[in-house]
Amino acid sequence: MGETVPEKAKAAIRHGGNLGRARLMFPEAPEPWIDLSTGINPHSYPHSPIPASAFARLPEPDAAEELKHLAAAHFDAPSARHVALSPGTQMLMPLLAQIAIARGAKSGAVLSPAYAEHARTARMAGLAVTEVENINAMSAHDYAVVINPNNPDGRITDRAVLLSLAETMRRRGGLLVVDEAFIETGGAESLADAAGQDALVVLRSFGKFYGMAGVRLGFAIAQPDIAAELEARLGPWAVSGPALHIATQALADGEWQSSMRRHLAEDARRMNAMLEKAGLAIAGGTSLFALVRDPRAADLFSHLGRHGILVRIFDERPNDMRFGLPGSETEWQRLKKALSSFDYSSKV
Repeated sequence: MGETVPEKAKAAIRHGGNLGRARLMFPEAPEPWIDLSTGINPHSYPHSPIPASAFARLPEPDAAEELKHLAAAHFDAPSARHVALSPGTQMLMPLLAQIAIARGAKSGAVLSPAYAEHARTARMAGLAVTEVENINAMSAHDYAVVINPNNPDGRITDRAVLLSLAETMRRRGGLLVVDEAFIETGGAESLADAAGQDALVVLRSFGKFYGMAGVRLGFAIAQPDIAAELEARLGPWAVSGPALHIATQALADGEWQSSMRRHLAEDARRMNAMLEKAGLAIAGGTSLFALVRDPRAADLFSHLGRHGILVRIFDERPNDMRFGLPGSETEWQRLKKALSSFDYSSKV
């Protein structure tokens, strides 16, 4: 039996996207709410109509294999055998920690600040997890997680540094997980082509760049034995028929991908300029979100909430706020008006 799960590992983590909670906090806020609390593309992929059979039938194995071949080509993975499909990368996190434990891992490290679910799910799996700010400190552990580009600050870790850490993990019999959820827009160099080695697993998200988080689809790129074990642990029909239909179109649509990257880059420049004009310091980001660091973050969060605009704040870093992108000109103008009406002389 594994270790008893600490109470702090069981505790739910507050994430972005919870409009129900926002409405309880700010019951007088105007509708509709503008949700800028996630790093999800507000311009969803325009897929073709989903056939009724995708809902009426169990997902076809051939459709899953087709998507794996497309994903391997799109991500530059060694082969389709190196790709595992999952109902979101969230589902893969505890499974990877369990696989690491089965390989003998005793402790893990997450490069911080980071998406908190990596540490929480590894702890629930039974690993003692340390959150470190220096990547060199990770070499003392058997399980390492690096988000590249990082969420929430957009930090980029050099490919050579990651490959060196993967080699360290290989020598220790450990595992390096590189979460590339924002790599479509963040400027980092993918390690998917190197994921044939035994100690490296690369995670790729579908929902963020394609603006379809509700589809719940993710990919693990890993040595074939690990990819097969992940899919075995997930069980049959892990990915829905509608998700297979949408993603098969989206991964093959290079024209839309190129156009959307340009669009998001323009939106990110506009967001940064708007925040800087309001006197806020940009601490990082990607073209899907901007991180602001300011001692008035809590007051600004409440001010925006009263205007029906939800942004992401962090309990453990009270000066940090993350802004996603508005999806329409009306939303841009509401954000501009709300930012301009805040009293920036407070708590400076």
